[in-house]
Amino acid sequence: MNEALFTTNNLWVLIASVLVFIMHMGFATLESGFVRKKNTVNILFKNTMIIAIGLLTYYVLGFNLMYPGTNAGGFFGFSRFGLTMPAGAAGAIDYADGAYTYWTDFIFQAMFAATAATIVSGAVAERIKLNSFLVFAILFVAISYPITGMWKWGGGWLDALGFYDFAGYTLVHSVGGWGSLAAVILLGPRLGKYSKDGIKPIPGHNLPLAAIGVFMLWFGWFGFNGGSVLSADPVAVSLVFVTTCLAAAAGAIGAFFTSYWLFKSHDLSMVLNGILGGLVGITAGANLMSPGEAILIGLIAGIIIPFAVVFFDKRKLDDPVGATSVHLVCGIWGTLAVGIFGSMAGWAQLLAQLKGIVAIGVFTFGFAFATLYLIKKIMGLRVTEEDEVKGLDLAEHDMQAYQDIEEVNYNLAVK
Repeated sequence: MNEALFTTNNLWVLIASVLVFIMHMGFATLESGFVRKKNTVNILFKNTMIIAIGLLTYYVLGFNLMYPGTNAGGFFGFSRFGLTMPAGAAGAIDYADGAYTYWTDFIFQAMFAATAATIVSGAVAERIKLNSFLVFAILFVAISYPITGMWKWGGGWLDALGFYDFAGYTLVHSVGGWGSLAAVILLGPRLGKYSKDGIKPIPGHNLPLAAIGVFMLWFGWFGFNGGSVLSADPVAVSLVFVTTCLAAAAGAIGAFFTSYWLFKSHDLSMVLNGILGGLVGITAGANLMSPGEAILIGLIAGIIIPFAVVFFDKRKLDDPVGATSVHLVCGIWGTLAVGIFGSMAGWAQLLAQLKGIVAIGVFTFGFAFATLYLIKKIMGLRVTEEDEVKGLDLAEHDMQAYQDIEEVNYNLAVK
């Protein structure tokens, strides 16, 4: 392996890791924009803690659950706690066929790990107890995510079956989506969301912040998908950039027309989630699709978004940020699309994709539901009605995201 090529490959995967890290900023701003002002500190606190929890649990346990290096074709494997870099060239230029080092492998995968719990954070916003959520996040990221990740990326049974997931729709986004679905079922809706008079919209307090979050996520997705090439191959990386971008743009267009047809209004939140739906939809097969196929996949994902939001609302499943619609429903579509479009299309591949969706869905939903149910019985899961009305910023943190300037000046003058 040429050392210059090795250095270039390794540098690109590290840059992609930074871009994936920036996605956490996108999730934080998107979710805080979509919740009410009185819950802003709470959602930011959860997003801050999730990245810390994700990195540390992935170091202690997750990385070696996901990549055990043994039990090929199996359901479970584990090699050791912590990180131990192979000595000499084995951890450097001879590692991963010269694409990146052992340390780069860990940090890139660790950035993915926390994303699953971040997705759940938005779905349960405005009514979950902080400490209960953090306990769930630890268990979800440390155990559930790496086990199902091992089934494909760690050489497990789904990999042997032929299931394909290029950059982690099913392994990352659907894991968060299934966890979100379990959580909103157990938590119930926010106060006043559903009544005998119908569905009451509860708009977020800061759409500019939400829009910034979506653009940060779109930006970070270049690393999420582009880095999943796992080398600096110029043709492969540039193709993934193109398919990713076109799918996002088509998602916006699909959501734009569909939401106007359904609601007779130009709903910014639908278009923003349409972009995310397009990004999620292309993630499973971004390296397999032509530009035209990417546009079609993104367009259909954008069309799906408004219908999915209505579907969940009619069943009184309250998701303030649309995580289940974006990360679960659109991703199921994107994973199936690998068997419909692109270079791997065919009935056999479509069946393999379907088996992967069902297997990971059953395991993840079951794990999340059981874990949250136990937390509910032991610690309690939902805040009191009084705290929910007051807002979690004051109830859980005794602080506010936005200070009344006149009140601050008055208090300073009194002092």
